[in-house]
Amino acid sequence: MGEKGRRPAVRLTARGAIALALVATLAGYVLTALLDVEYVVGAAFVLASLLGVVLVNRRELLSLVVTPPLVFFCATLFVELGRAFGSVSIVQSLALGLYTSLTRGAPWLFAGSALVLGVAWRRGLRDNVRELREELKAGAAEVPRPRQPFVPEPEGYFEPKVYGTPRGDD
Repeated sequence: MGEKGRRPAVRLTARGAIALALVATLAGYVLTALLDVEYVVGAAFVLASLLGVVLVNRRELLSLVVTPPLVFFCATLFVELGRAFGSVSIVQSLALGLYTSLTRGAPWLFAGSALVLGVAWRRGLRDNVRELREELKAGAAEVPRPRQPFVPEPEGYFEPKVYGTPRGDD
């Protein structure tokens, strides 16, 4: 049996792969602060994203492909919130920190997202998209249609009606 027939023993759900990327990115931020090496965050993000897409169950590839930008943003937001709490103007510090960190991490974010998309495509993302389209078409076909066309109320329906008999002269 060749290498193609072998499957890794460990399989992740999409949530597990997303959590792996988030924890690794946060760990990358910690290591960057300790070692003062800027590229550790990006490298940790790309490696964790690659590991996640390789280990995730094939049926969950579609869920995983759309999340790398969100994971990177959430990790960056968490770190910059922590940094902003020590400053005089929290909002200004947060905005500037997010802008700087996201700008610095943009090449890593694009590389990680493209890598995840490429590997997922090779692992069967195309089949997942096809199945989703078929499910959506089948779901749309099952929507019950009204049997009768819409019939408006007869004319005068909204006119006031007088109920009962008029009072006589007392």
